[in-house]
Amino acid sequence: MEKKPDNKVIKVHDRDNVAIIVQRGGLPAGTRLTNDTILKVAIPQGHKVALAEIDKGGVIVRYGEVIGTATCDIPRGGHVNETNVQLPRAPGLHDMPLATRSMPEAEPLEGYTFEGFRNPDGSVGTKNVLGITTSVQCVAGTTDYVVRRIKDELLPSYPNVDDVVALNHTYGCGVAINAPAAIVPIRTLKNISLNPNFGGEVMVIGLGCEKLQPSTLLSDQPVKIYENTEAADPDANILSLQDESFSGFEDMVNGIMAMAERHLEKLDRRRREICPASELVVGMQCGGSDAFSGVTANPAVGFATDLIVRAGGSVMFSEVTEVRDAIHLLTPRAVDEEVGQALLDQMAWYDDYLEQGQADRSANPSPGNKRGGLSNVVEKALGSIIKSGNSPIVDVIGPGERIRKRGLTFAATPASDFICGTLQLAAGMNLQVFTTGRGTPYGLSMVPVIKVATNTALSQRWHDIIDLDAGRIATGDASIEDIGWELFHLILDVASGRKLAAADRLGLHNDLVLFNPAPVT
Repeated sequence: MEKKPDNKVIKVHDRDNVAIIVQRGGLPAGTRLTNDTILKVAIPQGHKVALAEIDKGGVIVRYGEVIGTATCDIPRGGHVNETNVQLPRAPGLHDMPLATRSMPEAEPLEGYTFEGFRNPDGSVGTKNVLGITTSVQCVAGTTDYVVRRIKDELLPSYPNVDDVVALNHTYGCGVAINAPAAIVPIRTLKNISLNPNFGGEVMVIGLGCEKLQPSTLLSDQPVKIYENTEAADPDANILSLQDESFSGFEDMVNGIMAMAERHLEKLDRRRREICPASELVVGMQCGGSDAFSGVTANPAVGFATDLIVRAGGSVMFSEVTEVRDAIHLLTPRAVDEEVGQALLDQMAWYDDYLEQGQADRSANPSPGNKRGGLSNVVEKALGSIIKSGNSPIVDVIGPGERIRKRGLTFAATPASDFICGTLQLAAGMNLQVFTTGRGTPYGLSMVPVIKVATNTALSQRWHDIIDLDAGRIATGDASIEDIGWELFHLILDVASGRKLAAADRLGLHNDLVLFNPAPVT
């Protein structure tokens, strides 16, 4: 990366004909850059300046890749943004290089540990949480009510349990439950209940008449129905509100509370123990991105990704729409042709999905992304995939599937922060790293979410919401390697419960949002 410290601009690659403005507040017209380019107009922080004249129809290059063509003549020193950049065609999915990149085996990273909760299935949690899921949205108000009661009346007696959370969603009835695409939301809900942070003690609250029966969500686990009698099974994990043995709402609540107390007793016996870093399952995500994402936070996350993989751990990156335009840079990294083809299959599936909805690639990036200097989805994708580091891609999983292999996995998800987080939760992550340039209070109650700022201005403005400032890379106060190692150690501390991520400290937690590509009836 070539940096221009005198005037605070960053040029990423030798082939680039644009650079981004680093200086807080931007640079005024007339500013002379170190290559003698003079700004024709004032350019905001994070936005691109043309380092050479670009004729109409000429290519605009960032990250050494074409991000678009000029819609008009752009003078040297001109402002390059979404108004004068034409979106190029997406890379074709045929004749793509598969598993062609030769990568030497990375040196193992040994000796790093964290303190986690071991589960009978071999997984390791970073939290100890009672999860109460639902089979249908109709009971969401009841689960919210009961969770408040449990936190007030029961949880103080179980000091080793971190939290009680409602896993509410908008699925379960009024849906085409047998449609082929319905497998996505159903397996998502099933696999969320298997997340290692729940310790196998998830409860299901149902209504009774819904299409998605509660037992479906526990098909891989023992199903034990709560009975409103003195002989109730102490291991019961399913309760239906329409059970005729209940008399009134308070009777239903008492049943759920009784069932919850038995699960809390089991969870309270869990203790943290020293576990190797190989038990980490980390989801990498970005949201509220800006032009700094691809030069500060995301490269540092990529460096940490490689450290986790070298330590034997598991990392997943996602967001199909923010990978699609850079897929030609990823398929060569597949560990074999089968994995490379699986990457292409996920891209093709999503292309068809968007086409059916009459959506196009210009729907991404968001207005906030553009204000942060990102001109189009190609530029966004090139900065997004850097989160994956340089490790080989060992597997590809579809939406809602569980992670299968250690190493680097592409977990196919939409780019929506909330849907991606929900699907990574179902895949089995026990911690998430979330980078942002524009800022977001996003968090998940089920797993710790470490938020990394791409620029120091955001980190200072949101000083109590951001966990790590990667903007120091842009100002020259730290290197990508410095921040990558800092993030790696922070991951170990947060996974151990030694440090709280800001979102957990403040109680900033988003609802789950299912991806449902199936019809609604």
